[in-house]
Amino acid sequence: MASNTENYEFHWNQIESGAPEKEPARQYYFMETAKGLLKAKFEQDCASGEALERYGEEKLEEMKREGYCGTCCVTTFGCQMNAKDSEKLLGILESIGYQPVETEDADLVLYNTCTVRENANKRLYGRLGQAGARKKKNPGMLIGLCGCMMQEPQVVEKIRTSYPFVDLIFGTHNIFVLAELVSQCLIRQNVKKHRTVIDVWDGTDQIVEDLPADRKYPFKSGVNIMFGCNNFCSYCIVPYVRGRERSREPEEILKEIRRLAEDGVVEVMLLGQNVNSYGKTLKNPMTFAELLREVEQIPGIRRIRFMTSHPKDLSDELIQVMAESKKICRHFHLPLQSGSSRILEKMNRHYTKEQFISLARRLKEAVPGISLTTDIIVGFPGETEEDFEETLDVVRQVEFDSAFTFIYSKRTGTPAASMEDQVPEDVVKERFDLLLKEVQEISARVCGRDEGTVQEVLAEEVDSHGPGWITGRLSNNTLVHFKGDPSMIGHFFQVYLEESKGFYYMGRLA
Repeated sequence: MASNTENYEFHWNQIESGAPEKEPARQYYFMETAKGLLKAKFEQDCASGEALERYGEEKLEEMKREGYCGTCCVTTFGCQMNAKDSEKLLGILESIGYQPVETEDADLVLYNTCTVRENANKRLYGRLGQAGARKKKNPGMLIGLCGCMMQEPQVVEKIRTSYPFVDLIFGTHNIFVLAELVSQCLIRQNVKKHRTVIDVWDGTDQIVEDLPADRKYPFKSGVNIMFGCNNFCSYCIVPYVRGRERSREPEEILKEIRRLAEDGVVEVMLLGQNVNSYGKTLKNPMTFAELLREVEQIPGIRRIRFMTSHPKDLSDELIQVMAESKKICRHFHLPLQSGSSRILEKMNRHYTKEQFISLARRLKEAVPGISLTTDIIVGFPGETEEDFEETLDVVRQVEFDSAFTFIYSKRTGTPAASMEDQVPEDVVKERFDLLLKEVQEISARVCGRDEGTVQEVLAEEVDSHGPGWITGRLSNNTLVHFKGDPSMIGHFFQVYLEESKGFYYMGRLA
């Protein structure tokens, strides 16, 4: 009699031998494969009564009616790049036959991880413990991990040994092979041969287009224009886990945005670790400003946003395009990190305090009413009181609309983690509180500059204030709450901004 391992290898070899070599055809083949495997399992569970016990009669009938054979939950940690990746992961899982749900009691739970700060790792381990308890009650559950944290070998080893119930681990470079990996997991489950499927790539120059995605919003969407980062800021783990910069071909980006516009999308967010360096790796180089001009020509798209931008690559050409555009939103996220030129050099940021202030002034002069937001780190190794005062000085001069402020977190694997002169915790906390107070006071004043005017607002969601209220967003990214109903979501309205509440407005339809 064949062993479970032999059974698995026999079934997998049979399936893989029929797979196309080229992408995305290979992945569509595995979507159909996984769909068949999942359907067979679902029908077996329905026949045994297990499905009725797990889902209940009403839910089971709904799944049958809508053609689903299981449920899935993708939990996202971290940045908007991860959020966009999760849309792609959900799209693939839906194609296989999984119904997206909010609860982690699903048949397949996938954690898309972040590793920018080490406490993110601790949060994940806590969630994994809970997932393990749920899997004991539902042994057929699949648990997967992907994203930046999985690019760290020591993390993968810890999960393999301490959380052996995890079924699937993959990284940032091969999310497009999810259907292939799920197929392996379902076969292992079928032949009762559990072993964690681990497929983490060190890097890739491959960008696979035309895979399904499940968008969170029908009227707006993120669009990846590039992947990876070449900057190697001394405190940041991202280049090590996301890989080197790779730009998508402009034709593919524009094709995706045209398709989104045809599907009712009116706002796009162009995404990259550093969008300002877009196009440098292309066979026929193209600047980010040139790409923006092309996106502007697409009918149906009324708003264009982008992030993240590195100050060292912010060009006069980009500022000019923003100044001339009627579609590019009046919002620019420009990470400062520190106001001290000495600390900026230690951070490997490649600009000075004076250069940053000059950029901010040029943006404000070119685009009247622009909202400038930023990131600031307090307590970087070697930061003195004078360095911190330099940061406060930039905050006062530039007058950011808002700032994401962070206490420096030592990140293993980065040059900054081994730097001397780590700042005492109590000193960092005191500086952080001072910075936060300064930022909030300036923000409360600056953000109210449009009070008493009529502005265009994109209605985005039902407001948490209560029934009859809608939350929308200005071009400059400020939120507006006004009376309305769910039918307004995804449409533009002229709204009179009655009162500024510091970080948002209360308004009424004009």
